[in-house]
Amino acid sequence: MFLSRPPLSARRARLVAFREFWSNYFGDNTREARGLHLLREWLSPYQREQLEVQGYFDVVGCDTGRKYRIHHGTAMNVHELDPMDRPKTGWCFVPHGSLVAGDVMLAQKIALETFEAGALSVARPFVPNTRLGY
Repeated sequence: MFLSRPPLSARRARLVAFREFWSNYFGDNTREARGLHLLREWLSPYQREQLEVQGYFDVVGCDTGRKYRIHHGTAMNVHELDPMDRPKTGWCFVPHGSLVAGDVMLAQKIALETFEAGALSVARPFVPNTRLGY
């Protein structure tokens, strides 16, 4: 008639095992995690450190040699920097489709480093938020 519940320690052990399984399987297998993993593979060691510590990384444009800072995000996350590494102009350009942040940031990095003029020709400029802690 009544089902007895397993002891608390057994329930906790099952819960811990389930959480570990979930995070091992799904935690690294989400679109977001795969996108960030791919991005990290393409970054230099210095850029990887910047991203981990500060939430952004710097790239140099192939045509002009200008420095750009790509923040974590999917839109309005690219800032052209002045010689003092302060935001000068924001550039909004994203690839077509519904992509996660890591994929968008990788596309922006590749575009600026290999085809800067083309990327900026389709980008929309904006005034960057100077309160981001530069």
